[in-house]
Amino acid sequence: MLKVLKPGFFTTIQDTGRFGLLNKGVPVSGQMDCITAEKINLLLENDPTAALMEITMTGPTLEFEADTYICYGGSEMSVTLNNEPLEAYTVTKVNEGDILSYGRLIKGFRNYLGIKNGFQTKKVLGSRSFYFPLTEKNHITERMEIDYEAISDFKPILPELKVDSHLEETVLQVTPGPEHGLLTDDQLSDLFQNEFTVAKENDRMAYQLNFSIPQHHISMLTSATMPGTVQLTPAGKLIILMKDGQTTGGYPRILQLTEEAIAILAQKKSGDKLSFAYLSS
Repeated sequence: MLKVLKPGFFTTIQDTGRFGLLNKGVPVSGQMDCITAEKINLLLENDPTAALMEITMTGPTLEFEADTYICYGGSEMSVTLNNEPLEAYTVTKVNEGDILSYGRLIKGFRNYLGIKNGFQTKKVLGSRSFYFPLTEKNHITERMEIDYEAISDFKPILPELKVDSHLEETVLQVTPGPEHGLLTDDQLSDLFQNEFTVAKENDRMAYQLNFSIPQHHISMLTSATMPGTVQLTPAGKLIILMKDGQTTGGYPRILQLTEEAIAILAQKKSGDKLSFAYLSS
């Protein structure tokens, strides 16, 4: 078991998500930053769908009750094991009684902690990803205990990895959404020639941007949405749906972020700058 001594600001368990259920109103959920999650599971030689801990802004303090191996990465944060600094993207053995502590956030917004064979929380509709009310909780809490498999002997093929960080990236690559063709030339110019900033309204459901393009009077029926869908409100505001986002919406779906763009956006916080670019072929 992993004992949660301090939970951090908003810490969840996430795997790759729930698929095939959008038509039933169930969000995909899953890791916001798939780029980082894939690298951590690769280093631990886990199944790509293994569940990781997603840590937002401030991290937890955790006590391990059995030997295992861990690896973390994503946002730059000070992380220690028994008060000794721990390197990112490095497979590390932890022993029974060891304590992992997260310190201050330096850069980025979300960090990921992986464990050998993944965190073994209960599967709901085929996924371990936290999403209340499907799952009992929407984040970990103090004194919570999380299952994992005890591993005493593991020799990783690749014990560490030097990564090309995407924390500095500010360009979100997109493809046209279903209502993209209804935009005027002026609206398109505003979308692709300006820089936006992330609003304070940002979470796992959606990110809002502090920028408005010309108002519109496009009327449409409620239609299907998915993570990465960029919606345009009648007032000209931009809302980008994220992994826990709604599965339908009545605003024009003007753009669609790539999975890589969602990962880049997931590492942004209020005030960070962004711009859009069409996905190059």
